[in-house]
Amino acid sequence: MVKKTLVAAAAITLSTFALSSCGNGSEADSGSDSSGNDDGTITMGFAQVGAESGWRTANTKSIQETAEAEGIELKFNDAQGKQENQIQAIRSYIQQKVDVIAFSPVVETGFDAVLQEAKAAGIPVILTDRAVDVEDPSLYETFLGSDFVLEGERAGDWLVENAKDSDVNGDGTINVVQLEGTTGAAPAIDRAEGFASKISADDSIEVTASQTGEFTRDGGKQVMESFLQSDDSIDVVFAHNDDMGLGAIEAIEAAGLEPGKDIKIITIDAVKDGMTALADGKINFIVECNPLLGPQLMDLAKKVLDGEEVPERVVTDEGTFTQEQAIEALPQRQY
Repeated sequence: MVKKTLVAAAAITLSTFALSSCGNGSEADSGSDSSGNDDGTITMGFAQVGAESGWRTANTKSIQETAEAEGIELKFNDAQGKQENQIQAIRSYIQQKVDVIAFSPVVETGFDAVLQEAKAAGIPVILTDRAVDVEDPSLYETFLGSDFVLEGERAGDWLVENAKDSDVNGDGTINVVQLEGTTGAAPAIDRAEGFASKISADDSIEVTASQTGEFTRDGGKQVMESFLQSDDSIDVVFAHNDDMGLGAIEAIEAAGLEPGKDIKIITIDAVKDGMTALADGKINFIVECNPLLGPQLMDLAKKVLDGEEVPERVVTDEGTFTQEQAIEALPQRQY
């Protein structure tokens, strides 16, 4: 396997490649061949988490379209949010003798055995979007994705900086409810950690309820409905992604309240639907998590297969958005 190196300069930002990820492409080949190609074409097996959100849909599209544009044969599998499906797909890729395997782990743990199998077969593995917790870090070549802890920190920083305006009920305490991502998933764990570390600077801010909405709009709506039924003093919603935040908006409006005013909303992702809600004042602040990883992933795969050294961690370049910034950015938004 290629020796990992921590070279910050090697991190490639998404902005360099974003334009190549646009457009409407057809679904990538799900794979019917029994082995990798011998004609020099790279064959990649990609095991996706699912299609739980607008972010994930954009992420899949970027990977599929970039693979097609660069002549990489993509064998694609949708795990439908189940780890057992993802492990089965990876084992299938090993049997098919693909050149490289990439996947976005459903959860952090439980992948040691299948990654050992890939290593024994001499097939390099690249993690995208989410990390894994394994005893042997040499089981994968590199991890391409966002800094989820930093995303949570940015959300917490905004709340601390806007604490006075966020005390909607005026009782001196900022009552926050948290819509968590999938239990055990890296972004859910890290975003909660980053957020908690920052709001600890202000004793008036308290997370009074926290429950998973599974990163889905319906899940966010259902959990928010439950929160509203049990607590009439909610000041702020912190949702681990836009889709859950959009679901929370539906629940808040159904309760006769005005999202963005009666209850402040902070989300993470910055997909078009979320940005539209931010521009409309229904969301107050969004931390960006860019899904357009296709160009970076294909570039890393080529380098790994060419025997080049790659950084152990490639962090994507992302920002944050206020209402004014969302209004300005929306006309050119690619996802």
